[in-house]
This record gives sequence, C-alpha cells and structure tokens, in this order.
Amino acid sequence: MAPPPPPPAEQLRSRRPQPKPPTTKPSSINNPSSSPPPPTRKRISTLDILRVLLGIFLLSSTLSYFVTNESFFWNHTFSWAQPARVRTWLRGDILLSDDELLRYNGTDRDLPIYLALNGTVYDVSASPHIYGPGGSYHFFAGRDATRAFVTGCFAEDLTADLRGVEEMYVPLDMDEMPEMGEGIGEEVRRKVRREWKLRREKVWREGREKVKTTVAGWRKTFDGGKGGKYWRVGRVVREEGWEGKQGRRELCQKAKEGRPKTSKEAVD
Repeated sequence: MAPPPPPPAEQLRSRRPQPKPPTTKPSSINNPSSSPPPPTRKRISTLDILRVLLGIFLLSSTLSYFVTNESFFWNHTFSWAQPARVRTWLRGDILLSDDELLRYNGTDRDLPIYLALNGTVYDVSASPHIYGPGGSYHFFAGRDATRAFVTGCFAEDLTADLRGVEEMYVPLDMDEMPEMGEGIGEEVRRKVRREWKLRREKVWREGREKVKTTVAGWRKTFDGGKGGKYWRVGRVVREEGWEGKQGRRELCQKAKEGRPKTSKEAVD
C-alpha cells in the first residue's frame, strides 16, 4: 500500500504559530485623556534634621551670650559650657610662679581668683564671698597652702611644703623606744629594737598615705567638685629643690595636740 501524499504547502504554513503583534503602551500624546505620572516627593533625611537642630542650637547659644554676657545657655548652669572654662580648655594650662600666683588673690577685680593645691592651680572665681577679699578663706587665694589644708593651721602653714606633716598621724608612743629592764638579755633587746623600728617605719608610712588621701579629697573639691564651679587652669612652676631652701618646718601646735597617743588610737 502506497504512503499518503504530503499535505499541500498552504496547509503547512497555516499550522505554524503566528507571531503576536507588538503591544504598544498608549502615550499621553496619542491619548490626551491619560494623566502624567505624579512627581516624586523628596524625603527629609536624618542628616537634614540634625543640621536644622544644630543651627537652632548655635543661634540660641550666640544670642544668649550676647544678651547675658556670661552664659551660652540663658544663665542655666552647665559647668562644661561656662565661657571662662571653655576659654581655659582652648588656651591650655597656664604656668605661674608663686609670686605670679599672688596677683590672683581677688584684690584685682579684672583678674580671676586662683588658688593652688599641691602645685595645681584652680579657678575659684565662682565663690568670691569665700575666697575673695573679706571671705572666710581669703588667705588661700593667690597661694599654694597645701600644708594648711592638711593640718588646719591656717595662720602658720600657708605653704606648699608637706615635709614632716605626716607626723600628725604618728602616735606619741612611737617617738621614743620603750625602756627595757636590766634583766633583759642582749638578744631580746636587739629583737625588741628591731620590732620597734619596723613598727615605727610602718606608722610613718601610713601617715604619709593619710596625707595623700587628705590632699586627694581636697583635689576632688576643686577639680570639678562643688557642682563643677571650680576647675583646673594650670600649674605652679618651681625650681628643683625649692623645699630645702625654706628650711624644715615643725608641726604646728594644733596638729601636735591632735596626734594619737598610742598605736591603738591611730588604728581606731
């Protein structure tokens, strides 16, 4: 049996898939009724907000300073923002001799009031009623009176020399070695002397530590203490060995009378 004849060419062409005509999007030109796309809105970034806030802050601070002539924050107290303190930070430490420091004792109204503690100079101008002329602690102004801060002897100890001041914490029974009877052997005597010497060195060492603790407590008062109204402005410059040129000072009477009588009292 013979195979069927092939289909005509016209039938083959009609069976092939026909390509789809391209779809065209109606344009606003060809279609007047269509509206243009809405414009995109610019978003406000966090950086834009910060710029606006910073501008308001700077404008307010500048206006406050020109109106009050002393404060960046309309007389609200922020220690870190005081104009005098900002100027100190920008200027850096000032270096003064003891003689130069005397000029800042509050008698000159055009100068700030300074005092020094253990060689560090602090601005205490915020309390002229205390450190200025007529104030209860005016004798501290314009000088380094660290020894008086420790002993409490304001008349005698207005100096920075702390040599021997630890004696005020040393018990009276450590001044002299206890007497030993004649019946005690030499070996026992040596042992007693050695133990007494070690104990004496210990109480003197503890006395020096107490002096450091006392000075550190006063430093906290002036270095950002009292609500931040005092602050460091510089240092006192002295030549090497300045203490020895003044001669060794004796312990003032008030400090002598306050010494503990026995080692037990010193511990208590």
